Amino acid sequence: MIEPIDAVFVALGLTAAPPDGAEALTHGSWLNERGAKGARDYQRLEFLGDAVLSVCVAERLLRLFPDVAEGELSRVRALVVCAESLAAAARRVELGPALRLGRGAAGDVDNTNVLADALEACLAAVFLHSGLDGARAAVARLFDDAALIAARRDGLDAKSALQERAQAARRGSPRYELVRATGAENERVFEIEVSLEGLPLARGQGRSKKLAEQAAARAALPLLESKT
Repeated sequence: MIEPIDAVFVALGLTAAPPDGAEALTHGSWLNERGAKGARDYQRLEFLGDAVLSVCVAERLLRLFPDVAEGELSRVRALVVCAESLAAAARRVELGPALRLGRGAAGDVDNTNVLADALEACLAAVFLHSGLDGARAAVARLFDDAALIAARRDGLDAKSALQERAQAARRGSPRYELVRATGAENERVFEIEVSLEGLPLARGQGRSKKLAEQAAARAALPLLESKT
């Protein structure tokens, strides 16, 4: 039976876990509980993986959408590499069962930020083992053309669309308010609530306030349509 750590990297296109594979799936809590001297968690690899992922996705978007302007490409890339998207991809390759978590952090096995960060670390491990071509192949397995096309569709300016529909229905302008910000400074997740005529419509989350506002607007659009 294939080990969970190997299964993750097989899903990313390798035959087994690369040399840095275990580090890519090691949470800080695991090291703290064991006092593992000289061992590292996935944070350094996550730093590299974030850049590798961004390059691979940007390259794919340029080729897939040759006539799309930079601003829209940036919005699409932000949707693809956001924590929610990466966590969903991590679940598809069953990354959670392969995570090395301390007992005190066992509940983080399905945490959005943990899954997203560990997946980026895994992409760094693939890059260090198989180069950019290996990373390209891994990213393509996680996000095929259909996923990128769907991200572009979802990346349309939801805030503008919500504003237009609210005004067309003569319900004024939507208001966006920060509900909370959670996580460490380099892992901050913002939650925004959008309201209309003083009544809350929906909430959205993102790694920046702008992304959270867009997520809230996308969630609110079908609700507004159902009430107009």
